[in-house]
Amino acid sequence: MPESKTKLPPGNGSKTWVFADGWLPAKSANGSKLESHEALMILNTGSKPANVALDFYFDKQPPIKGVPIRVEAERVVCLRLDHPIEIGGTELPRLSQYALRVRSDANVVVQFGRLDTTQPNLAYYTNVGYSEG
Repeated sequence: MPESKTKLPPGNGSKTWVFADGWLPAKSANGSKLESHEALMILNTGSKPANVALDFYFDKQPPIKGVPIRVEAERVVCLRLDHPIEIGGTELPRLSQYALRVRSDANVVVQFGRLDTTQPNLAYYTNVGYSEG
């Protein structure tokens, strides 16, 4: 199929996204070669880079706010939330409830996913969070 000459509308998405159910599972179990993790995908369809801030809220500790992420124009960034180097050195506690707010200076589309290998059938789900603005 030939590439469309039609440009995407600038900045699909929203500037604020919220994901209320974060729970980083144990690394793995049952001899699985797959590693349990959560991931965050941020898509910037706009023509300028998006400067994004991640805010993590926990049930038993103070929040971690303003973790900087840059998403270049017309690009996607996929972040493993169990890899501190990918999220500004932030180490999320495993087996602890948290929520995530994504703030951006440009409209972006954000999706969240979790792979849980701690039970025999595995579990994977993705989720597009609540957004506004």
